[in-house]
Amino acid sequence: QKRRHLLLNLKLHPEAPEPGKTSHSIQHINITAFYYYVHIFHVFVLAPVLPTVPSHAPYLLIGGGTASFAAARSIRAREPGAKVLIVTDEPDLPYMRPPLSKELWFSDDPTGTETLRFKQWNGKERSIYFQPPSFYIKPEDLTTAENGGVAVLSGKKVIQMDVRGNKVKLDDDTEISYDKCLIATGGTPRNLQVIERAGEEVMKRTTMFRKIEDFKSLDKVSRNVKSLTIIGGGFLGSELACALGRRSAESSLEVIQMFPEKGNMGKVLPEYLSNWTTQKVMRGFCLFTQCCEKLDTDWLLQVETDHIVAAVGLEPNVDLAKSAGLEVDSDFGGFRVNSELQARSNIWVAGDAACFYDIRLGRRRVEHHDHAVVSGRLAGENMTGASKPYWHQSMFWSDLGPDIGYEAIGIVDSSLPTVGVFAKATSKDTPKAATEQSGTGIRSESETEATASSPVASSTPAPVVESKDEYGKGVIFYLRDKVVVGIILWNVFNRMPVARKIIKDGEEHADLNEVAKLFNIHED
Repeated sequence: QKRRHLLLNLKLHPEAPEPGKTSHSIQHINITAFYYYVHIFHVFVLAPVLPTVPSHAPYLLIGGGTASFAAARSIRAREPGAKVLIVTDEPDLPYMRPPLSKELWFSDDPTGTETLRFKQWNGKERSIYFQPPSFYIKPEDLTTAENGGVAVLSGKKVIQMDVRGNKVKLDDDTEISYDKCLIATGGTPRNLQVIERAGEEVMKRTTMFRKIEDFKSLDKVSRNVKSLTIIGGGFLGSELACALGRRSAESSLEVIQMFPEKGNMGKVLPEYLSNWTTQKVMRGFCLFTQCCEKLDTDWLLQVETDHIVAAVGLEPNVDLAKSAGLEVDSDFGGFRVNSELQARSNIWVAGDAACFYDIRLGRRRVEHHDHAVVSGRLAGENMTGASKPYWHQSMFWSDLGPDIGYEAIGIVDSSLPTVGVFAKATSKDTPKAATEQSGTGIRSESETEATASSPVASSTPAPVVESKDEYGKGVIFYLRDKVVVGIILWNVFNRMPVARKIIKDGEEHADLNEVAKLFNIHED
C-alpha cells in the first residue's frame, strides 16, 4: 500500500512554456516523466515480486561441487545454447576441494586465506574457483537467456524429488521442474560417536573438515590455540597433519595426529611403507599416537588438546533417495547407477554419491577429485544423448608437502597382497619438480585424458638400492587373485596411462619387477 500511495502521489508539474518556446519542451518533459514513472514502478512494485528462482530448468544439477561443474561444462560443450541450473546449499560458486588440504596451507601470502588463491608447486598462482562470477548468469535470467548459460542458485537445498512429475522442492518450498537432472550431492564428513556424546563444549572445539568455511575456520583456530589434534590417518588427516605440522615449526602450535592403525595411511599403504612414512616423511612436524582400535569415552578423556579435527571419512548424501524412490547400495553407500551413470531414465548421478559398476573391478564408490571430474563430464555428455558407458579408471593423488607425493589408481587396500619395487629417489622425484617440469598444477585428468596403448620398458638396468629401507620412489602393485587391481606410484609422476593400461588388461604377471620397468623408475 505504501508503494501504491507513493506512485499515486508522484506528480510532475512542468512549467508553462516561455514565449517563443515550442510545445516540444513540454512533450520532452512528459516523456521524461513517463520513464521516471516506469523506473519507480519497476523498483518499488515489480522488482520485489519478480522470481529469483526459475520455475523450470532444462538441465538441473543438484549439488555445487566438482562433478556438477564438470557436467555443466560438458553439457554446454555439446549443446552450446543449453540452460543449466546448479542448486547448491553452499554460499560459494563451484570450486575445487583438494587445495583446501594441500596448497592453501603452504601459501606465504597471509591474504591467501581470504582470497583463496594459492601458488601451485610449479609456482603458478591459481584460484580454487573453477570460474569467476562473470562466467555465470543470474538464476532469474536463465529462462530468458537467448544463448543459454550456467546459473548457480546458492544457499538453497533440494529436500524432495518428484520423479514422476520431473520436479524438485527446495527447503523454502519453491518448486523447480526439469527435463534432465543430475544428482551430485557429494558427502558429509563423518563424526565420531564419542565426540558427539562428549557434549556441546567438545563439539564446539571440533572441526568437520570439508568446505571453504571449514578451511577458514581451522586456519583461524590454528593461529590461536596451543594444541591441535587430528583424528584420522587417511588422506585428509595425513595431509592436514603435514600442513599444520609444518606451520607449527614456525610457531608454538603442537600438532598431534591420532589413528587406530599402526602407521600413517595404514589402510592404504603396505605396513612397511606406512611405517617409513610415519617415521621419516612427517617426523619433526607433528607427533603421532596410535590410539586404541575402538574410540570410546575413556580414550577421549585422556586427550588433552585445545581443538580436534575429525578426519574419519565421508558419508554420501543420499537423503533424496526416499522421496525419489532411488536405490542406495547397501555395501558401498551412494545411489546405484548403471554403466551410463543413470539412476532413472532422466536422472543421472556423479561424484562421491554415485555407486557405479566398474567392468574390471566390480561395483565401487570413489571419493576423489578426478573421479568427480570424469564422472561429471560423462554424466553431462549422456544427459545430452551420448549414451556412453563409464569405463574410465579414475586416479587420485596425495601430497605430503612439496617433496613427497603419490598417485594411485584402482583398489589400493593394505589388506590385499602387494609387491613393491623401489629405487633411490633424486631431486627430480618430488611433486614440486614434477609440476615444474610438466607445467601442470593439480595432478588430475580434469582437462585432458591421456592414453597409453603400448608402454615401452626402460632399457636402463636396475641399480642396486643401497638399503632395503630406502623407499624414495617406486611402484606398489596390489593383487587380487594374482591380478593387479591397484597401483600406487610413489614419487613417480606422469605415468598414470601406463598404470591404467595394466589394470585394464587384467592379466597375470609372472614377474612384477619386469612390469615395474614400464614406469622407468630406474632412470635418473
